[in-house]
Amino acid sequence: MRPGLVGKAAEMLSGVSSLARPRLSSLLLVPATKTSPPMSGAGSQRFRSTSSAQGFSELARERSKTVTSFYNQSAIDVSAEKASVRLTLATLLYSGKSPDGHHILSSAKYLHKELPVRIAHRIKGFRSLPFIIGCNPTILQVHELYIRAYHMLSDFPQITDQEAEARFCKLVQQLLDDHKDVVTNLAQGFKECRRHIQDETIIRNFLDTTLCSRLGIRMLATHHLALHEDNPDFVGIICRRLSPKKIIEKWVDFARRLCEHQYGNSPRVRINGHVVARFPFIPLPLDYILPELLKNAMRATMESHLDTPYNVPDVVVTIANNDIDFVIRISDRGGGIPHNIIEKVMDYHFSTAEESAQDPRMNNIFNTITNSGNQSNPMHGFGFGLPTSRAYAEYLGGSLSVQSMQGIGTDVYLRLRHIDGKGESFRV
Repeated sequence: MRPGLVGKAAEMLSGVSSLARPRLSSLLLVPATKTSPPMSGAGSQRFRSTSSAQGFSELARERSKTVTSFYNQSAIDVSAEKASVRLTLATLLYSGKSPDGHHILSSAKYLHKELPVRIAHRIKGFRSLPFIIGCNPTILQVHELYIRAYHMLSDFPQITDQEAEARFCKLVQQLLDDHKDVVTNLAQGFKECRRHIQDETIIRNFLDTTLCSRLGIRMLATHHLALHEDNPDFVGIICRRLSPKKIIEKWVDFARRLCEHQYGNSPRVRINGHVVARFPFIPLPLDYILPELLKNAMRATMESHLDTPYNVPDVVVTIANNDIDFVIRISDRGGGIPHNIIEKVMDYHFSTAEESAQDPRMNNIFNTITNSGNQSNPMHGFGFGLPTSRAYAEYLGGSLSVQSMQGIGTDVYLRLRHIDGKGESFRV
């Protein structure tokens, strides 16, 4: 292969992303030969040719070893064949605390054994992607993050005492930080190679499974870290008496600030129904789903009343609580979702903002990346908001459905099961 072709191949594999890829890109982008002073004579020409051939051969072997290492790792293969042990939240809620900290040690041992298995399942998912998509540099970066996490967890020694558990906590926190932008990178990677996607079902299944598995892993990991905190209202990440009204109000304030920054005003939000309801639940998934739904409702309301931005109808949030589950309905009067796109709003990479009338006054803040709250949430602009919220709701044993009255507005119903152990509960 000529040196020029080597450079082109490296350029093709490196893609458009400038994100750091410590192992793969460093090998793919090194020059095939080193620059050396010019030498005279036929012997020197033969020497340069031999040196160049040997250098390229060694580089080719290194490259091949690096790429194939993503697919040929027997330890990961063995772990990927094991079944994950999913726990009900009632189990986590009622497991109790021991004065000697034994509950924390038991939680650490469970995570130490469980996390490598779940991560191996996700690596298997990356391997099953169509090859041209799996080789996208941004997606490959996420793939490598999972491989690195697997080995760091697998190489960690058995946890037998408090000191080992403390070191394990530092590792878990490090991995949570390392993976905080995984959803951003997945969204960007699939956007980059969208033209190569021939079967949307494969991608939807991959993203549903990967994002929900990631949510489960983060919930378990964050729960273990939170067990060290002394908060009487919480058991780990589970709030003993969560108030839906209060968490809705928190995200209403957040969404209204964004809306006012963009449009100069925002709809008033009225909360009704079972506003005094309290029950055990996890705020973490609600902290993703609720702002997504509220921003969609506010955007639709403002964009359908651009001529009267200071006289817009209210958004109404209704809470319904019963013995089996609870429902949050968000109703707007934003004109509804057009018939021709109503079936697409739950598709990844589809955004109603792309389909809204191209009024020059519209400059959608909901299409900009916003890193807010206690996690990095880049869905706005990638078309990941609604489908990810739907996947999360289903993972939590519930559902997310949209009812649209074209010409009037849209109602979104978020239904989630209780976790108090009285009825059938989901497993994390």
